[in-house]
Amino acid sequence: MIKLNAIRSDKVWGYELWIASTHANGCQKEFKDFVGGDFPLLVKLIQADKRLSVQVHPDNERASLYEHCRGKTECWYILSAQPGAQIVYGLNGVYTDRELRNAIEANSLEDCLRYVPVEAGDFVYIPAGTVHALCGGVRLLEVQQSSDITYRLYDWGRDRELHVEKGIACIKNDGVRNVSLFPGAFSCPYFELEEITVEKEYVLSAGKSGKEKKPSDYVLYYVIEGEGTINGESCGKEDIFVLAPEESALVSGNLRIMKIISW
Repeated sequence: MIKLNAIRSDKVWGYELWIASTHANGCQKEFKDFVGGDFPLLVKLIQADKRLSVQVHPDNERASLYEHCRGKTECWYILSAQPGAQIVYGLNGVYTDRELRNAIEANSLEDCLRYVPVEAGDFVYIPAGTVHALCGGVRLLEVQQSSDITYRLYDWGRDRELHVEKGIACIKNDGVRNVSLFPGAFSCPYFELEEITVEKEYVLSAGKSGKEKKPSDYVLYYVIEGEGTINGESCGKEDIFVLAPEESALVSGNLRIMKIISW
């Protein structure tokens, strides 16, 4: 069992903390050594003080074609949100490639976007191909495939590179769900999440493993809220721990923890 140290990356809109990563663009050596190489998930904490670009990520097929890497399906668990905070989550209608291209060139793509209000505790599933953006005033936990591919479609007038053709080619108009409070558990083809409430004591554990360890044999635990101890070591909000196969740990205190498993 190890506790991971986050890697910070400052952005024009705020910052990211890569809190569980073996990706080359922000690799935690102790994590890579612990799991024995590449881990298929990347877990981040995102502090969005200003609007992020309107973007889309490729699926595995497009990412392999364009970038020779895995795609990027992700999800957001909203940790805190200012009053009136919202996100871009999909398009507000069905548009042709030409219509989207024209809207980008005319700096009017924002008229084609679907805006959704968010608050603390909300959960957003973002399958690859979904147009999305954070509109500022939001802090969240992001669980995603281990990929750093982002195609910017629109950047609200900021002078950063756009990836219009690749981005439009990756857009899918399905997969968008209602945004609501996290239901307690979630699963998709790439990861599984479970929210755990600890009152006094709770035993964290990892799955059993055969001779060859698989990504699903490792379990990540992120402390959402509260304070306590894990095996006698203090832990608080935003700590992240990893358990190896067949390990367990005793948690004492009052806190909420997100359990994250890779598939």
